Amino acid sequence: MSLTDEELARLEDVVELQPTKNSELQERWGVDSGSEVHQYLEGHLKDYYYRDDDSLIRSTPEAVELTGVEPGVEPPGEDADADATPGSIRLSPLEAKVFETVAGPEERSESVVSVLNGLREAFDIDPDVDDVRAALQRLKRIGVVEVRYRAVPTFRACVDRDEVRVTITEA
Repeated sequence: MSLTDEELARLEDVVELQPTKNSELQERWGVDSGSEVHQYLEGHLKDYYYRDDDSLIRSTPEAVELTGVEPGVEPPGEDADADATPGSIRLSPLEAKVFETVAGPEERSESVVSVLNGLREAFDIDPDVDDVRAALQRLKRIGVVEVRYRAVPTFRACVDRDEVRVTITEA
């Protein structure tokens, strides 16, 4: 199925904002009602989205591949270069805590285990090490964390946290 420019742009919005609600898309698209959003999704993007158990709108893996948009990441403005910091990112609660905990841009990068220990200390939580690793890898794909290879891969933020607006998604 071939998408028009408008359909592709709106699909990019679905991927970027997920998990999202009709009201968020209504505001983004400048339409009059949530039912208009629903009608558009069903009429134009039916194969590329679904509703999760909480009725939030999510994109399919095909939509992510088709758009090339990282889920939950608002791209930088049109005037920015390709390596610019995203203007806004949507993170899970754990990803947000990892982003807050990982070493800053001017600090020495740290291992996954070091970040895990930082989470334990700062937030009194004990996530699985694989979940911390996955969060760091997603933050790397988004472009707000970089990896440095030493004896083991190490991570640090590559942007000032103040430059990025973080929205925490529902778990």
